[in-house]
Amino acid sequence: MSGKSSIGSQPAERQAVWGAAPGKPVSASIIKAAGTPQPWPGSAAWSGSSYRQFLTLELEKEGFPLDLGGQLPSLTIAYETYGQLAPEKDNVILVTHALTGDSHVASHGPADPVAGWWEGLVGPGRPLDTRRYSVVCSNVLGGCYGTTGPSSINPRTNRPYATDFPLVTVRDMVRAQHLFLKTLGIDGLFSVIGGSLGGMQALQWAVTFPGFSRSVIAIGAPGKTSPQSIAFNEVGRQAIMADPSWQEGHYYPGPGPRTGLAIARMLGMITYHSHLSMEQKFGRRPSAIKGGRRPWLTPVAAGAFAPVFAVESYLHHQGVKLVRRFDANTYLYLTRAMDLYDLGSGYASLDEALAQIRSDLLVVGIDTDILYPVREQLELVEALRRVGVNAQYREMTSPWGHDAFLLDTDQLGRIIADFLGRVS
Repeated sequence: MSGKSSIGSQPAERQAVWGAAPGKPVSASIIKAAGTPQPWPGSAAWSGSSYRQFLTLELEKEGFPLDLGGQLPSLTIAYETYGQLAPEKDNVILVTHALTGDSHVASHGPADPVAGWWEGLVGPGRPLDTRRYSVVCSNVLGGCYGTTGPSSINPRTNRPYATDFPLVTVRDMVRAQHLFLKTLGIDGLFSVIGGSLGGMQALQWAVTFPGFSRSVIAIGAPGKTSPQSIAFNEVGRQAIMADPSWQEGHYYPGPGPRTGLAIARMLGMITYHSHLSMEQKFGRRPSAIKGGRRPWLTPVAAGAFAPVFAVESYLHHQGVKLVRRFDANTYLYLTRAMDLYDLGSGYASLDEALAQIRSDLLVVGIDTDILYPVREQLELVEALRRVGVNAQYREMTSPWGHDAFLLDTDQLGRIIADFLGRVS
């Protein structure tokens, strides 16, 4: 490609609000065309937002180098923007999403019928007030919603990468986001905000690009992934890889390991809840589904072993939902990136890594989180303060476990708005 950048023809309110700033070592062009690049086959969620845009970077010979070796010859980032960019470009907030999230963090007004995954937090008059801030959310590197990942076409073979895609880390995700923002002419952020995997990315931003963002908010995220969390992820990955339809990852354009991915999601959903939320939401109530074809994917879920309790049918329902919208290989790659996450990686110690930080930090714990318990956030805050980082800690009180960052947005919104107001 040439070094020129262009914005495709579209209504003014749907144009990217940022002008590109092409230059070495990348040349870039912004693409706005429905269905370009192609999503992983069968993705029902792909049509969810016509506001999604694409930035494709054709890189120099060295490509985009990755932490664990290898490189990507080109890079496409799928993203959405909200609000207007200030003349000084100092009002940008980057929202980073969790494991199965995407760039559609919120709807784009009355003309957009598709609610986003943080609908209550982004928009006019909301905590991430788009009358004041320019909010951007991009699909992560390795994702399946438009950003380069295992379902993308490998330009060297003209076929999907599948498991030929190189392993990526959270730091790789952040470096791709940094390149994306710099290419669009953004030289600094007001804040980076995310929960779970998104929180890991936010913290990695603070370490890898000191001072690029004035503030960072990490919700339900540790400084490194614990052995227990790694164990949960490994069971999910094994469920996917044990499914004969996985075919060592080369299942495109077929449906792939539907049963394996559904089981992985079922396990994941357990870790996102808490004992209290399970009791409140389900107790020992029986399944409400009676007669007809039940939405069970697992072959054993039949006859005497069909789900009896409401919690069982809930887990099957969640498994079916994810299979319809997500790619199994992406699940493998992103959970592995989460396992490898350690802010101290590449430094002599965690303290040395945290000492790089030049942003104001807010770390938010969730009192019932069993996936990343509050002790992990408290340990992180203690380490941050030990090296002189301006770090605050707030704790959500919620029955909903890890998923409280998605479900209890009123409480979280107050915490975020208070912190951003102090940064301002």
